[in-house]
Amino acid sequence: MTDQITPATTKDEQSANLINISDVDNPKARWYVVHVYSGHERKIAEALRQRTQTLHLTDKIIQVLIPTQDKIQIRRGQRKTVSEKIFPGYMLVKLEMTDDAWLAIRTTDGVTGFVGMSSKPTPLPKSEVEAILKYAEQDGEASYKADFTEGEAVKVVDGPFNDFLGSVDKIDEEKGKVTVLLNIFGRETPVELDFLQVKKV
Repeated sequence: MTDQITPATTKDEQSANLINISDVDNPKARWYVVHVYSGHERKIAEALRQRTQTLHLTDKIIQVLIPTQDKIQIRRGQRKTVSEKIFPGYMLVKLEMTDDAWLAIRTTDGVTGFVGMSSKPTPLPKSEVEAILKYAEQDGEASYKADFTEGEAVKVVDGPFNDFLGSVDKIDEEKGKVTVLLNIFGRETPVELDFLQVKKV
């Protein structure tokens, strides 16, 4: 039984950041975890793709996966979708583990090493790869990414409490809601508001 993962659709490729290096169907290829400089995953994956083609290793190094999830970020009252890496500093590479493929990846700028037991890279079980893909491609509304921290001072910019000042008590990224402690009738009262209804002071 091979570790064959069905190629993702275009939408899935966008959400999971799946980069096809080669269309070769190599039954010996398995998924490995590679440690890279955090924040440079996409650039390193692109460098690896070019390196693989230059070294004629497209039959050995097949795909790179940078698992990401879409999050809705509210900044300055604007709602925008951002791609957030699920495992910053790591990417998954599907390859046949040969000496030349190992060396090509290991010597790509930004790669710090393979993840595995002892000195030998360990392939990921197929079930784990599928779980990561499923998690990255979860259907439904993207979850929210808070631009606030608990205890931070904020101002209400919309709704019945417009212009009230308060401090962040709780953040619910799933719902895009923030509970703000407002001074109402001389006492702190928790009020749940949408991310769009508050801004940093």
